[in-house]
Parts: sequence; C-alpha cells; structure tokens
Amino acid sequence: MIYLDNNSTTQCAPEAVAAMLSCFSTNYANSASAHSMGRLAKTAVENAREELAALLDCAPTELLFTSGATESNNLVIQGIKTVESRNQIVTSSIEHKSILESCVQAERANVHVNYLPVDTCGRVSVETADNIINDKTLLVSIHAANNEVGTIQPVQSLAKRAHQRGALFHCDATQALGKVPFSISEAGVDFASFSGHKIYGPKGIGLLFARHGTVHKTLKPIHFGGGQEQGLRPGTLNVAGIIGFAKAATLALSRLAADQLEIRRLRELFTNEVSTKQLPVLFNGCRDEGLPGTISLTIPGVPADMLISNMPDICISTGAACTAGAISPSHVLLAMGMSREDAECTVRISIGRYNTEAEMLLAAACIKDTALRLRMELGI
Repeated sequence: MIYLDNNSTTQCAPEAVAAMLSCFSTNYANSASAHSMGRLAKTAVENAREELAALLDCAPTELLFTSGATESNNLVIQGIKTVESRNQIVTSSIEHKSILESCVQAERANVHVNYLPVDTCGRVSVETADNIINDKTLLVSIHAANNEVGTIQPVQSLAKRAHQRGALFHCDATQALGKVPFSISEAGVDFASFSGHKIYGPKGIGLLFARHGTVHKTLKPIHFGGGQEQGLRPGTLNVAGIIGFAKAATLALSRLAADQLEIRRLRELFTNEVSTKQLPVLFNGCRDEGLPGTISLTIPGVPADMLISNMPDICISTGAACTAGAISPSHVLLAMGMSREDAECTVRISIGRYNTEAEMLLAAACIKDTALRLRMELGI
C-alpha cells in the first residue's frame, strides 16, 4: 500500500504519539478540574499553547484550541459580529468547503458575500480584491494555500488591502503550516485556522488564532455549554490532542527546510516518471510557486474515479476528502477555468515526509500503466 494523500491527512509522527501516551494512562484528568490531576493537565495544555505560540509568532492568549480548522473556520465566518455599516464578507471561489458553506449560512443571516475569481493557476488577484473590498467589508477570508492544486496565495498583500479598508482578515492556513514558512506576524492576519492532522499530529485538534482585542469585540460563540477557551469555544479540552499537536508542530517546523527539499525531489522524480510520449498528462496549479508536495494531475479521457478504483494499492484522491462522493467535479478546478470533462479526469497526489523514492517510482509506473490500459479499453 502506497499512501499519497497527505493533504487529506498525515501519518501521526511517532514523536507525537509518544508525547500523548501519558494522557491515556497517568495524566488523563479533565484540565478544567480543580484537583491536583486536573491542574497537571491544565499545565500541560498551557505549556503546549506557549510552545505553539512561539512557533507561530504570536501570544499564547491569542490561541484558542478547537477540534480542527473546519470548526475554526466556522467560528470566524458564522461567529463574526456584523454591524449595519459593515455587512459584507469577501472570500475566494476556491476556498475549502468549511469556508464556502459557512458563507452560505452567513448569507441566510443577511450578510452579503462576494466571491473573488482566480486565474488559471488558482491564484487570487490582489488588484481584483482591491476593487471588491470596500468600506462595507467586515471580513476577508482567503486561505494561505489551496488543498487541491497547492497554489499559494498573496496573503500578506491581501491582508494589507483589507486593513486599509478597515476590514478584518481571516486566513485558513491549514495547508501551509509545516510545508512552507508561515508567520502570523509577517502575514498580518487577524484570524488564522490550523489543524493538527495536516502536520503529522493527531486528528480532532485544531487552533484558531484571534488577534488581541478581536475575540470578544468581534466574535460570538456558535456553540454553548461551558466557559473554556475565553468563553468562545466550550467543551472539555482534548489534552492528548493538544500535546500531540504541539509536538508535531515543533517537529514539522524544525525540519521544514529538510522536508521541503526531499519532498520536492520526490515530486520531480514522480512527474518525470509519469510523463511519457504515450500518455498525455497535464499538471495544474503553480508548479514552481505552490506547495512542494501537491500534484494535481489531469489524464484526459481517464475518469479519476475509474483510475483510482483500478489501483487499490495506491492511495490518491480525486480532490478534497471532505467532498468525496459528490457528483459534481471539483469546484476548485472549475473555478480555474478547467472543463468539466477534464476536471473529472483529475487526481491529486500529495507527498509527505514518510514517502520514499521507491514508492514514488512504483506509484508513477502504476498510474501510467493503468491509465494507458484504461485509455485503450475506452477506445481513446
């Protein structure tokens, strides 16, 4: 089995697993409990918060633990406090569904949403955004990097434009963390979302960065039942997940340059191997300016679901995992101007830290041979 779906989720790093083990056997108390074991758990949580804040270049009090970036995104989009003079949200047409569907909910609450187009690489134009963001804009939400094609967005420039108009800026930075350099202070954002399971940490744990002065002034809770996380995100904290997330993030950022170098090498190895005269292939997105391990590959005439079902030992995706099973093709690819037919023939290969050269060569050969056979069977 060769796993090449790391943009969906990653293998949990052994170091993160080891860091979490005590939470299931000895330090398993609720961090909100007043007794001695509860205080130990709370200390572990706050130590992890400080560690993550140092890595992200922000204050520990600006980090709120959530169940993942999807919850963080919902909390910002649906929890933002609107005012009569500012009732507009600006986002892009290729955001994660947790942003887009939250925007639909916001529209039902009489918030106007403007969707920025993207170019054929999947990049938002700063100039276009500058024309759309205005004095009625309350919030701009643009992700740092796209999960399907890997395109990196000009977040710093977009945040600057938003602030010039008096708007707040939110960034879903889930796919960027641990893959490319990302600093909250350099990006200049007011809110940012992260997930542990994208950086070799556990599932079910995430972060919301909320700049000082923005939490109670601009956000309201969307869930109720407790006073945890500054009263904004109620519920018993996932102590084990928090500790595992902090460990995984520390590891990911400490080896960022080395991981980037090796993953880029594996990517080039794969793309060179899969590209042949016999098999027409198209690579989507910004190959030189995107995430190092993301490959969006179109094989004209070969439906992605058919290709995947004929390779049971190769784990790749037709797009974002959360949209799997949808009848319509990727909204990202369609927004980039791709035809519906080609979008349905596109797969995503996402390389991770634990992939090897032998796996990349074998996967490329398998994809190539399977696609050639299917094209022949389909009479192409």
